[in-house]
Amino acid sequence: MYVATLLTAPATPRLDGATVDAVRNAWGGGTALWLAPGIAAEFPLERLPDNRWDVWESLQALGVDLAVQETAGRRKKLLIADMDSTMIEQECIDELAALAGVGPRVAEITLRAMNGELDFEAALRERVGLLEGLPESAVAEVLAERITCAPGGRSLVHTMKAKGGHTVLVSGGFTAFTGPVAARLGFDEARANRLLIEAGRLTGRVAEPILGREAKMAALREVSARLGIGHEEVLAVGDGANDLGMLHLAGMGVALHAKPSVAAECELRVIHGDLTAPLYLQGYARSEFAGG
Repeated sequence: MYVATLLTAPATPRLDGATVDAVRNAWGGGTALWLAPGIAAEFPLERLPDNRWDVWESLQALGVDLAVQETAGRRKKLLIADMDSTMIEQECIDELAALAGVGPRVAEITLRAMNGELDFEAALRERVGLLEGLPESAVAEVLAERITCAPGGRSLVHTMKAKGGHTVLVSGGFTAFTGPVAARLGFDEARANRLLIEAGRLTGRVAEPILGREAKMAALREVSARLGIGHEEVLAVGDGANDLGMLHLAGMGVALHAKPSVAAECELRVIHGDLTAPLYLQGYARSEFAGG
């Protein structure tokens, strides 16, 4: 058995019964269940529709996301999530670069790296090198004035924990940011790269080895083994090319607001919804959310 989920941005609820019924009737689905009025609904299916990507494409113009997946085992026991442009709305290194006066140059490299056009590790070393001499205080300034949590993040983390899950923030960014962001959102643990600092200033180097695509996959394997669960019981959320490994390895890999080249490689793509979307994809109703 399969389940089809339709959802949209909670800030601008635009999912109506007519749209849900049109898709359900076309596919011969069962009774629709509203997980949140105007935001998310689902219905059962006996088979995987051959034209699901054509329907997905047609719904994009309406601001509606569509996902079809197997019903069994939807609720996961481990959340492993990317930070930059996923759990927060910014790229931390780009914000540091703006203070260093090299914002556009670093932002361009970041975009290409996240699109998979550049080797992640080499691109990170290059970008960090451009930050050499920046005062350590810039990190606190960026955290206080430039970093905002993405909508739905607290609900995602707190609901997963309330349902008995474990939560890990895994970033190709820096521990100076993941620690405070993880604490703010309620993650159980966090992993990231470490900026090297001497005499109160960034040295332009990052501690080796760099946490990139392979390290995120290793974290998923390590934590799931420690918890005694299989990879099929893991929910992974990310947006960049360095997230693809863990998105493919996890039982539920959600490409959330991902770069087009990344989304194209994933079965579960959230373009319009926010971080509550992975909860709806697991079949949780809005009334079951924790964390506000």
